[in-house]
Amino acid sequence: MKENVNLLVVGSGGREHAICKALLKSEKVAKVYCAPGNPGMTFDGIEVVAINELNFDALKGFVYDNDIEWTFVGPEDALVAGIVDSFREDNLKIFGPDKRAAQLEGSKNYAMEFMDRYHIPTAKFKTYTTSDEAIAGLKEFDEPVVIKEDGLAAGKGVVIAQSYQEAEDEIRLMFRKGQKKVVLEEFLVGNEYSMFLVLSDKGYRILPMAQDHKRAYDNDEGPNTGGMGAYSPLPQLSDAEYQAMITDIVEPTVKGLEAGDYHYHGILYIGMIMTKEGPKVIEYNVRLGDPETQVVLPRVESDFAELIDAAINDKQLPELKISDKAYLNVVVAGAGYPKQAVKGQALPKLESQKDIYTIYANVKIEDEVVYGNGGRILSIVGETSTIEEAHKLVYKYLENYKWNDCFYRHDIGVKAFK
Repeated sequence: MKENVNLLVVGSGGREHAICKALLKSEKVAKVYCAPGNPGMTFDGIEVVAINELNFDALKGFVYDNDIEWTFVGPEDALVAGIVDSFREDNLKIFGPDKRAAQLEGSKNYAMEFMDRYHIPTAKFKTYTTSDEAIAGLKEFDEPVVIKEDGLAAGKGVVIAQSYQEAEDEIRLMFRKGQKKVVLEEFLVGNEYSMFLVLSDKGYRILPMAQDHKRAYDNDEGPNTGGMGAYSPLPQLSDAEYQAMITDIVEPTVKGLEAGDYHYHGILYIGMIMTKEGPKVIEYNVRLGDPETQVVLPRVESDFAELIDAAINDKQLPELKISDKAYLNVVVAGAGYPKQAVKGQALPKLESQKDIYTIYANVKIEDEVVYGNGGRILSIVGETSTIEEAHKLVYKYLENYKWNDCFYRHDIGVKAFK
């Protein structure tokens, strides 16, 4: 990797804040820009650029004007829309899968057919193009039934219907809202885990694993969200289970990408569930997860920028050095999230504290006051020796402040020590 390089990260959320922080740790990185970014990133020396993530021409112009070595794409919508293809047409280096490969996240049906083609364990599924067909197909699945919107839904397009009547109502609603396809899946039972691969034509590296918490409220209750917290490592995951994930899922997935001539350069997220029959895939994402990134990347002690640079340039991927420290991340969201979240609430002034980090997402700053700007507002990340200690550390910190018109879960990480 060259010395004193400038890098660009595309996106604006907590994931992108964490990516920028990880890249800035490299001694070979001079500046990290984020477009469009969020104003909370500036506290960590990240330079935000007011360019929308889907304005590919403006982004490419910024790359030309600011001597950007390469671009790292955070969000799925830009990848599915073809930002990588656009950059490559102009011979600009970029990290992320192209539009074809991004269909692994952009279409649930496409991903399930990929898994079926390459014999990757997953749930029984079927895709329907009308509400009547889908409702008639319910009889092929036991209760509860998993119902997925086919396209992108920011992590919120999945409904677990406890009864056929609830499933029927959800199916009709999805098609009324404009869905062209709906996927029905069997409900899988077991612990869910998030695995992230860094891929190139030279192979892959597995980043530290994490566990996300999708439901809005404590005890995994309430609607699905983009994620309310995460932690890493996973003490409850045995070495045998981890090896089964690599043998049964990672290796056939990578072979499938090679057989399909994808030339995948980017992150592949594999959402898995450890069932009685072994690991099965819940979904693929074609980028880092949010909020998992906030606890995964801090555990990477080796140079993350060097790893991405090697992947972009098809050089041998360096071995990863992983920290044994535990990281736990609790998301603070606006009241009403994931539906109509409150905006504009003044946030408390968060004092710096050893082993506590603030990662910003949907915020604005006026007269040195930070305000919530909808959805998931920020994350508090704790770093210590065990998940249980990190849990205590983060929640003690959160309880020091008054969070008007905000909420957060109180049980992030408890599955690791109870």
